Amino acid sequence: MSKNPHVLAHEHEDNVAVVVVEDLAAGTIARGVITADDSTFEIEVKADIPIGHKVALKDFVEGDTAIKYGQDIGRFVASVEKGGHVHVHNLKTKRW
Repeated sequence: MSKNPHVLAHEHEDNVAVVVVEDLAAGTIARGVITADDSTFEIEVKADIPIGHKVALKDFVEGDTAIKYGQDIGRFVASVEKGGHVHVHNLKTKRW
């Protein structure tokens, strides 16, 4: 596994992490870093995920809340498995 992170989470409470490498491929055992304390984790990526998009750190069902930066960033409008691709097709803001 690479020493450089594939994904970054900001807080231990985060349940999604941002992909920070080009073309993260399904089947990759991704190295994650929690920037709050530089702790690390691994997650098996279940879908191809572009840089800047998010990966699910747990299983979600419709209606669950995504946490990033330790903050509520939206509501899932579709189920996503741990390691799945999280973006506008399955996550919407709660603002409108």
